[in-house]
Amino acid sequence: MQTSQYLMTEGSVRKKIITFAIPVFIGQLFQQMYNTADSLIVGKLIGKTALAAVTSVGSLVFLIVGFFMGFSMGAGVVIARDIGAEDHDAVSKSVHTTVAMGLAASLIMTLCGVFGTPVILRWMDTPADVFPEAELYLKVYFLGSVGLVFYNLLVGVLQASGDSRHPLYYLIFCAILNIILDYSFIRFFGMGVEGAALATIIGQLISALLVLRRLLRTEESIRIEPKKIRFHGEKLRQIVHIGLPSALQACVIDLANMMIQAYINSFDSSAMAGIGASSKLEGFIFLPVNAFSMALSTFVAQNLGAGKKDRMREGIRFGLVSAVVVVFAVSVMNYIFSPTLVGFFNSEPDVIAYGTLRSRICSFFFCLCGFSHVASAVMRGLGRPIVPTIVMLTCWCAVRVVTLMTIGRIYHEILLVIWIYPITWALSSIVYVFYLRHLRKLQIY
Repeated sequence: MQTSQYLMTEGSVRKKIITFAIPVFIGQLFQQMYNTADSLIVGKLIGKTALAAVTSVGSLVFLIVGFFMGFSMGAGVVIARDIGAEDHDAVSKSVHTTVAMGLAASLIMTLCGVFGTPVILRWMDTPADVFPEAELYLKVYFLGSVGLVFYNLLVGVLQASGDSRHPLYYLIFCAILNIILDYSFIRFFGMGVEGAALATIIGQLISALLVLRRLLRTEESIRIEPKKIRFHGEKLRQIVHIGLPSALQACVIDLANMMIQAYINSFDSSAMAGIGASSKLEGFIFLPVNAFSMALSTFVAQNLGAGKKDRMREGIRFGLVSAVVVVFAVSVMNYIFSPTLVGFFNSEPDVIAYGTLRSRICSFFFCLCGFSHVASAVMRGLGRPIVPTIVMLTCWCAVRVVTLMTIGRIYHEILLVIWIYPITWALSSIVYVFYLRHLRKLQIY
């Protein structure tokens, strides 16, 4: 049975969305903190080259995380829809198919990651002075990929049921553990970037184990029973139908970001470190967006399963407006304090100058990026993942890459790689406004 306190098909729409989003936001804040801890501690205790190595592979790490988060969202939408329809047998089949996917994906990712790292780094044109540390960091990270895969998939199961509190508890514990291990491995054990990677994978693995423990013991329909773990054909098809476009969307966007990183790598290590630090700060800015996106995706899917269109419409309107307003407020703070914030990563003047330049330009346009993310989540919840995939691949990938491969060869300036982001955020936002209005006219929600 599903516990009513987590159901999003009943009660106050705003309260349900906010109650779900706040723990997600706090949890992602801690997650971003322990991801950023790698860069902060590496930059301060090891140096600029090590910081460049860790931040330059960030786009590759995001690609991998984004791929499995895409499948996690796909599984979450299917499970949430089944919960909304109160089909407990379907919920169980969806959950156990998700776990089976995680087992297969963990093995594939570990093997491909460890043996493919040197090839990928060469393809990214990683500078010779950065290459050894970037390769070491990635290989250690990939060895612990089982924690990464299972954490994202299993948290998706919990969140699909409307439970965002328990993932928060586990994440706070593991974030604190990660930061302690990060500092200890580098400061007291004399380890380099491999210490930062090791601390991260230990934190991810413990997070995954804690979520698994919760799902093994719950009495709700999302309970995991090891003997039931297998692929169920129809559920696998549904998860792939929604999850694969989302995964490919995240994957190709991050693949494009890797190509952009290759362009950034053509500048010096100060530019690499400064832009990398700014990107880390950007991750904090979009935490509210991610929280509202997850809340809306689950909210829309559950209410779609329950056939409550009026409730969906009210939730979508509230979520879109709230995300944009919150991002605007955070963007103002980022603009004002960006020199200080970038300086936390590395105090060299050139690094701060590059990071501040990017942060201040992008701050004016973060609302557009936030709107695009939340609109994409709404469409996934509606079971229409193809549209946001096409929009993102066109606006955020093709336009960026083609611009850098053409204009970027003539106009080799760091400003080009900075401005390409706001321009493409604006393009995707325009498309989403028109498509959401189209769906409304069709009475899809």
